[in-house]
Amino acid sequence: MKILICEDEFVSRRKLEKIISSLGYEFQVADNGLDAYKLWQNERPELVISDWVMPYLNGIELCEKIRTEEGSQYTYIIMVTTKNATNDIVTAINAGADDLISKPYNIDELAVRIRAGQRSRMFQTKDIVIFSLAKLAESRDAETGDHLERIRHFSKRLTEQLSACPGNPFKINKVFIDNIFLTSPLHDIGKVGIPDAILLKPGRLNEAERKTMTGHCRIGYNTLHDALEKYPNTDYLQMGAEIALYHHEKYDGTGYPEGLRAEQIPLAARIVALADVYDALTSARSYKEAYTHQQTKGLIMNYSGSHFDPTVVDAFLQCEEQFAQIKLKFS
Repeated sequence: MKILICEDEFVSRRKLEKIISSLGYEFQVADNGLDAYKLWQNERPELVISDWVMPYLNGIELCEKIRTEEGSQYTYIIMVTTKNATNDIVTAINAGADDLISKPYNIDELAVRIRAGQRSRMFQTKDIVIFSLAKLAESRDAETGDHLERIRHFSKRLTEQLSACPGNPFKINKVFIDNIFLTSPLHDIGKVGIPDAILLKPGRLNEAERKTMTGHCRIGYNTLHDALEKYPNTDYLQMGAEIALYHHEKYDGTGYPEGLRAEQIPLAARIVALADVYDALTSARSYKEAYTHQQTKGLIMNYSGSHFDPTVVDAFLQCEEQFAQIKLKFS
């Protein structure tokens, strides 16, 4: 990881250089905000450590310029300051700083904050790669539009609503919410293995075609499970594999591919199942008109306890207005 040090005071700058060098990172140095900005434009370092008070451009102005121009290549910014009042912290965060550290520098603290920046950037990269992978499957079907964006927002909103149930019976935490937002778009990744003649058929599938289509669940699972075997502690891959395999299971056991029922179906798959059906019903296809929100709501209520987990349906009813808003935003 490349780090840009921006510090106008010589002694502080030399100390920062020694600390970062001892931690094994590659770095560049600027002694004023303007030079730092030019270096950032040319080199695009992953992380910037900037003093607040500097000539030409101060740290706040440097943050603002980086955030305005960075595009999709995110830069993690640590602001160095002697300021510690609440309004100063608010000013720095509003300008785009990700973290603040006070002088004098402590090597252990600085190392921890740099590693936090690395983790943040890794998550952003992971998000982009996973969504791009999901888009590969979606691109096979021109009718799906912003389906993936809607699915991830539907799934996140449902999960947040479930976490607000009294006592949080499913023990949903922030990691679970982040992971379902990240991996729910992978639910149909297995469709990359389905022939176009079946995947894009405008009418109803015959029995043989339907059987082939159901195979997308296993294809998606196998793809993600292979990656999971190499990285067994990767919880988001575990969730993604479960969603891909089980999002067509039904609460009463009549779904596929394994005919699981009720709590045998992983919670994430039960959530995505409702999100996926809601989006399918409210979207127009070559063979059907789009259902209204109210029509779709009625069907979901009718299938509570058969197709859908009743608890997930109850959560949907608590946040149905947000579903309609998400559908409108990504339509």
